[in-house]
Amino acid sequence: MIKEFEKDYEVCNCKNVSIEDIVVAIKDKNAKTLGDIQEFTGAGTECRHCIFPEGDFGKMKKKIYCKDVLKEVLNG
Repeated sequence: MIKEFEKDYEVCNCKNVSIEDIVVAIKDKNAKTLGDIQEFTGAGTECRHCIFPEGDFGKMKKKIYCKDVLKEVLNG
């Protein structure tokens, strides 16, 4: 799924966090949970719509979420 997007695609607009930022947090900082992603990148700490689809109450739904990136990178 993440290969469908440019690596600089912004997952979290509030904190300007890209797919690449999340991947770096997972691979280089050993992020294993959504809480880790929030701590290392700030993603999902303001409006929280980018964490997972069930929490996306924005007018325009996200195309990819922090949860998607985390799951895909951890599962290879």
